Amino acid sequence: MTSKLRETGGEVREEAAQTWAAVVATARRSVADGLVVGTSGNVSARVGDVVLVTPSGVPYDRLTPDDITGVDLTGRQVLGALVPTSELPMHLAVYRTTDARAIVHTHAVHATAVSALVPELPLVHYMAAALGGPVRVAPYAAYGTDELAEHMLRALAGRSGCLLRNHGTLTYGATLDQAYDRTAQLEWMCRLWLTASSVPGLTPSLLTEAQLAEVGERLKGYGQRR
Repeated sequence: MTSKLRETGGEVREEAAQTWAAVVATARRSVADGLVVGTSGNVSARVGDVVLVTPSGVPYDRLTPDDITGVDLTGRQVLGALVPTSELPMHLAVYRTTDARAIVHTHAVHATAVSALVPELPLVHYMAAALGGPVRVAPYAAYGTDELAEHMLRALAGRSGCLLRNHGTLTYGATLDQAYDRTAQLEWMCRLWLTASSVPGLTPSLLTEAQLAEVGERLKGYGQRR
C-alpha cells in the first residue's frame, strides 16, 4: 500500500483497496469478454475525491494491489508510481460534471464500427433507454486530448454512454458493475444494428422517440425492490 493511503483512515484505506481490486477485475473482464485487446481501453472508479484508474500500457493480468494508481480531480497523482491512463482527461471530465462513480472505456469492435458509420446509433432496440436515450457519436479527436474529452461530454449530455468516432465507447454508472453492464449493452445493440442492416433488400424497423420514452419510464421500476 502506498504512503498516501497509510496516511488516511483505516476505512478509507480499505475502501480504496477494495475498489482498486474491482477496477482491476473489471479491466480483466473487458479483455476476457472481447471488448478490448491488450491494454486498449481503461477503467476507473471514484473514492471520495480520488479517482482510481488503470495505468498506461500495463497488461491487466500483471496488476497487483501494490500497483494502485490514483489521481485527484485536477489530475494530480496522489497514489502509486505508475503513470495513469492516457485517457485521463475523459475520465476526469465525466467525474467533474456528472454523479458518476465508475467509468468503463473500451474499443469494442461492433461499437467502433458503428461509430465510423453514423452520427447516432439508430433506435434498433429499447435498451437504448437504459443509457438515457439515443446513443450519440462524439466527433473524432486524438486520444488523450482535452478536445476529445470536450466532444465526449457533449455526446454524453443527458446520457450515461456514448460512442467515440473511430475509437470506441465510454459509459459510466453508480457502480463498476453498472458501468460495465452499460458498455456490454451498447456493444450488443451495435452488433444487433450492424447485423440487421446487413441483410440485402431489407431495412431494420426502428423505434420512435415516444416508444423509447415509454420504456424509459418502465425501466424505472425494473428489478427487485427492497
